Amino acid sequence: MMPLRRFRIHQPGTIAEAAEMLAHFGESGRLYAGGTELLLAMKHDVLRFEHLVDVKTVPGLAGIEANGGWLRIGGVATHRSIEISPVVRQRLPLFAEMEAKVANGRVRATGTLAGNLCFAEPHSDPATLLLALEARVRVEGRSGPRTLTIQELIPGAYQTSLASDEILTAVEIPLPKNGQRASYLKFQVHERPTLGLALVMETQDRGQAIATARVAVGCVCPFPRRSRQAESLLVGDRPQVERNLSQAAEVLADEADLIDDLEGGADYKRHLISVFLKRAFACAFPGR
Repeated sequence: MMPLRRFRIHQPGTIAEAAEMLAHFGESGRLYAGGTELLLAMKHDVLRFEHLVDVKTVPGLAGIEANGGWLRIGGVATHRSIEISPVVRQRLPLFAEMEAKVANGRVRATGTLAGNLCFAEPHSDPATLLLALEARVRVEGRSGPRTLTIQELIPGAYQTSLASDEILTAVEIPLPKNGQRASYLKFQVHERPTLGLALVMETQDRGQAIATARVAVGCVCPFPRRSRQAESLLVGDRPQVERNLSQAAEVLADEADLIDDLEGGADYKRHLISVFLKRAFACAFPGR
């Protein structure tokens, strides 16, 4: 490991000031919040920046609240603060459970959800679940605020659609309605997960019929993916949907652009998708 190159940390007081700093520093500057991925990459000399803009000093970016049918998580809220938040545990417990299993305790204590999304590391948990939950993000730069879906935010591995001066200020997740059944499962052997799979369904007739379904897979592909065709197979009477799970898993794998990497080959990941989609369905309907 090479020694960390010298850099300066700048602490703006507002989002507007942070955006101006990022624009001024250009390619020599980078936004900094938790820094768990960024500083590691800089230590290994994979990334080089002379200026880090620390947005932890900006008031109001760490808040977590439920309002108007949405759970709003501020841009510098850590994984740990989300995991233990009474609001998240009460209103969206599945998300708190997912956050409790992100990386390790050190990363959860310092790393932020927004930073995780902006680094767009393929082998991470939050983006996959957020995609299935149809979350959105608020971003702000010198041109003003805008809203993006998770799919719009992350177009590829280690890529986002953010402009160089834009800051992700909040993640907003729709609060579940009555009848929603959801689960998130991952498979992990090494440091990073091999597979993440999220399943979200809206049910009718006391859970006997599924009106809508969303399924997303991550870690096995360059960025999290949904499949509309697979989702169509997960709608209908519950017994019929159970019979369709294998076919839905095949469609999901076909559309996910599976990759061969150190976590395993594409055929192995296809098998994992089939196994874990069935498990996710069983988790959504415990004791059925």
